[in-house]
This record gives sequence, structure tokens and C-alpha cells, in this order.
Amino acid sequence: MANVLKRPRTDLRVAVAGLGPIGTRVVQALDQGIDGLALVAVSAQNPGKHQCWLRHLQTTPAVLPIEALCEAADIVIECAPSRLVRSIVAPFVGNGKTAVVLSAGALLEHDDLIDLARQNRGQIVVPTGALIGLDAVTAAAVGTIHSVRMMTRKPVAGLIGAPYLVENHIDIEHISEPLRIFEGTAREAAKGFPANLNVAVALSLAGIGPDRTTLEIWADPAATRNIHRIEVDSDSARFSMSIENIPSENPKTGRITALSVIAYLRKLGAALRVGT
Repeated sequence: MANVLKRPRTDLRVAVAGLGPIGTRVVQALDQGIDGLALVAVSAQNPGKHQCWLRHLQTTPAVLPIEALCEAADIVIECAPSRLVRSIVAPFVGNGKTAVVLSAGALLEHDDLIDLARQNRGQIVVPTGALIGLDAVTAAAVGTIHSVRMMTRKPVAGLIGAPYLVENHIDIEHISEPLRIFEGTAREAAKGFPANLNVAVALSLAGIGPDRTTLEIWADPAATRNIHRIEVDSDSARFSMSIENIPSENPKTGRITALSVIAYLRKLGAALRVGT
């Protein structure tokens, strides 16, 4: 049998935009090695703050401004404030590349980015993040979903400063028992709690959309974890799911969010992929 020449595989180049708890964890995982991927660049609002630990990585990535990331990389992981999503995502998807977006709520304000990706064969990926069961929701959405309802319960520290609380003069710092602070749609929650409810937007995008996905948010002074409970009723299944996430160094974000991104990146080059 004649020898078959195998083409050498070129690693996909990855950039990470934002070096908070999530971005830092993703950078460290990439530096430790993920098959088929190479960390080539990072971007941060205060680059000098991160120079010391970046220099101790096995391979030090280039520290670049956001506008230079697209030229350097094939995939960008957005771990930045939501106001920067457009400037990070548009160049990548406009050039047929991939953007992994954690600030999913920003996509509701910039939904033209989805059209831009479609027109240029780019891709926007919203990782599972702090939820479970998005595969089931996505599958149910192939049929007909009748309703999706989510209840979120968070420690007080993870909610303080949310625009909805400020605008409505809701003081939660001195509450002594759980307080329901919001009830409405995922779209409304994304505007009122932009640093907290990207999970609700991801759920809505997987299912019946941000205007039909309903949500309650509770501030709980006794809570130590970010708790999400979801109920879905569809023509193929009725199911409920719950998760209690341990907060990261940023109380607004669960530790599992970064791990979800790392799991997605590992799937890209895996010989076996489990899940839809």
C-alpha cells in the first residue's frame, strides 16, 4: 500500500481579550497546552498590571490593543466589559473568524454582529458558562418550546451596583432576608444587570429568545453561591435543572464560567466530542 502523506496540522491562533478572573484562567489553560491551539496574544485595559505574571508563562503572548488582535489570531475569547464587545467581535467575524463571547447580553444590543458573521462565514460562540442543560434546550428548540422560566438567587455582594438597582433606588446592602429585586424578560434583565445575567441571555438564545424567556432575580444575604434554577416546557420534553456556582474572585461570576470556555476550546481539537 502506498504511503499516504499527512499534511502537517497548523495550530489555531488564540487571543484573549480581558484579563479578569475568567481571562486569566483561560490564558493559563492555553499556556499549559490545549491540543491544536496556540495562545498568541492578549489584551487588557491596564497591561502593566499583568506584565509580571504573563512573563512567567511558558510562552509569553504579545500584549496588544484590541484593534490589533484580529490580525494576530484566528479565534478571540472575549472576557471584557460588555461595552467593548463590538470592538472585539466585529473584526473577527467580519473576517470569517471565530469570536467566543462571554458578555452575551451585549449581543442583544448589537445583534447585527450575528448578520455580520453570517455574511462573512464567521462564527459567534456563546459558551455554556454558568448554566447546565443548554444542549437540552437547544434540542427542544428544534421542535416547539412553550415556556422557559429561570430563577436566579445571588449573594448580595454579586449584585451591588447593578444599573437596575441604582435606577430604581433599591438598597440591598442591609437586607436581612431574601428579596426579589427583579421579575421580567431576559432582555430586560440583560440591560438591568449586565454583569450578572449573561446566563439568562445564553439560555434565551438557546431556546425561545430574550423576549419570551422570563426571569426572577433574588438577592439573598445568606447565599454563598450563585444559584440558577430553570424550568422548560416543550412539545418534546418537560424538564427542570438547577446549578449552584461557587463565585470566582469576582463575585458576579462563577468559577465554572472559565472552565466552560476551556472545555469548549478542548473540544475543538478533540478526537471525541460529547454533547450537541
